[in-house]
Amino acid sequence: MDSLISVRSDIAAALAAGRPVVALESTVIAHGLPRPHNFATALQMEAAVREAGALPATLALLNGKLVVGLTEEQIAAVAETADVAKASSSDLSAILASGRPGATTVAATVFIAARAGIDIVATGGIGGAHRGSENTFDISADLTELARTPVAVVCSGAKVILDLPKTLEILETMGVPVVGYATSEFPAFYSRESGLPVQHRVDNPEQAARLMCIHQGLGRLTKGASGGMLIVNPPPAANALPRAEVESLVSGALMAAEAAGIRGKAVTPFLLEQLARNSGGKTLQTNTALLVANARLAANVAVAYSVRKAGPR
Repeated sequence: MDSLISVRSDIAAALAAGRPVVALESTVIAHGLPRPHNFATALQMEAAVREAGALPATLALLNGKLVVGLTEEQIAAVAETADVAKASSSDLSAILASGRPGATTVAATVFIAARAGIDIVATGGIGGAHRGSENTFDISADLTELARTPVAVVCSGAKVILDLPKTLEILETMGVPVVGYATSEFPAFYSRESGLPVQHRVDNPEQAARLMCIHQGLGRLTKGASGGMLIVNPPPAANALPRAEVESLVSGALMAAEAAGIRGKAVTPFLLEQLARNSGGKTLQTNTALLVANARLAANVAVAYSVRKAGPR
């Protein structure tokens, strides 16, 4: 894989020295947020990681390489280019072969982060089981990648356009621990509440880091990969939206998608754009706030995890 991965020199040095690094996905830049808001938010996320004492590594596919640690100029290019491919883990080889630029989903980010030696990823919300997936079988590869790759993902639950109960059931079936950060309820992306309990909880970065170490240790004990872990962080209270309001917006967006014949990878960007428009921009503000908050939390956990891995001095 060495010839296919390009790791920025300062990130490579940090990883070699055991210093904390947080991987950030780029689909949110290319497809999740409107211009120029996408570029500004990407820089805010990187700044939040640095302020917490870790090094941010935004990922993308550029010039036939898996690039770990985009420069500001490369982030701007991903944000401004119209034809950036949406790259899940199943798309990586084809996009690399084509040389086309690609923005990484959670699944692709987890895959690349693990191969670069990064233990923690920050994002907004993971993909999961779509509403009606019992008929369409439309289930995100994020869940499969989490089940087989030993990386912790900090997020605000799954995207609210999804079937949250089914998504949680699949995560449990696949053996992926879902851990609430200072919450005992699965957050619903824009909302702090979903009515769905989580079975495990931590209340500070040190507890989260200890849990990560034990989870990965169990994988080594069985001489296999332990798979990933989900650390769910509710959106900041000042920016969170009431669950009933969001559900009303989602229902309208889903009807619009059906009427427009939107399918496959185009569904999520279409729905997010509809939600932002119909909420008067409120969902966009919440999305930005939770992205930055999750980046900061991931960095805090990464710092605690690096200390724990280093052991007593």
